[in-house]
Amino acid sequence: MAVLGGGRSSEHEISLASAASVRAGLAEAGHEVVDVRLSRAGAWSSDGGPVAIEAGAGLLGADVVFPVLHGPFGEDGTVQGLLEIADVPYVGAGVLASALCLDKVTFKDLMARAGVPQVGYVGLRQGDGRAGVEELGLPVFVKPSRLGSSVGISKVEADAELDAAIDAAFAHDPVVIVEAASPGLEIECAVIGNARPEASEPGEIAIGSEWYDYDAKYRPGGMQLVVPARLEAAVGDRVRELACEVFTRSGCSGLARVDFFVEHGGRVLVNELNTMPGFTETSVFPKLWQASGVPFAELLDRLVRLATERYETDRGYRF
Repeated sequence: MAVLGGGRSSEHEISLASAASVRAGLAEAGHEVVDVRLSRAGAWSSDGGPVAIEAGAGLLGADVVFPVLHGPFGEDGTVQGLLEIADVPYVGAGVLASALCLDKVTFKDLMARAGVPQVGYVGLRQGDGRAGVEELGLPVFVKPSRLGSSVGISKVEADAELDAAIDAAFAHDPVVIVEAASPGLEIECAVIGNARPEASEPGEIAIGSEWYDYDAKYRPGGMQLVVPARLEAAVGDRVRELACEVFTRSGCSGLARVDFFVEHGGRVLVNELNTMPGFTETSVFPKLWQASGVPFAELLDRLVRLATERYETDRGYRF
């Protein structure tokens, strides 16, 4: 079992922390684990030596690869494509779903075409100016389209702040998304499965800061996860239903975390989907499954089995 950690994105350190947790959990579940580190420059190494990947020859003899990588060059279909070429089973979404879900604008466009309820948003590219942004009102959140972990995100409450926020997001990504702020509760739901996904109990993000920023996500005590979320039963069921729907519509497999806003009157809005959520000590995904009756080591073992199941299914087709 090879566990990949690190990578070229700004989420390098979070990935290393997640990978360390995954290695420990897999070992507890009885797996023999190989630690593979991806440097910030993109080099792969294991046990102090370089890793060479040969097409069709797998990776270091591992039965399954667990790419615990966040953001570009790891969660965006690039590493998934490399593992497909190496012909080795791997945990999580495939090439297309990984690329789609990391790109917030493309993901939201697809969900909009399917009629999935969301907050208002506008995608911007260099040279677009503010086209359509004024219609969202204030406040808004400005984000790079293809980063996670709240990197490069600004909350804009005054018109004079907007241009600087857009420029800051463009420093990370050539595509930027501007989203209307929702007054609703921040709710997250974890999903595992392949063709028949299942959803965890929804959890409510309770934070002391103004919004769910990087420190709130990763600083111990920065947020409190309330599970089950303080929702009426029917609203909780709707969250779980939508979580599985967007997982399936985006072609995901293995695992995902789906983020929501639940507004007054029980209106449920999809925010985004993360195909490789964090596995650190503060991460929501494993906590939601723990609260749903699936301990950490068992959860990881199930993800490994789902990876093998998808690999065997895919190899049954004549592409």
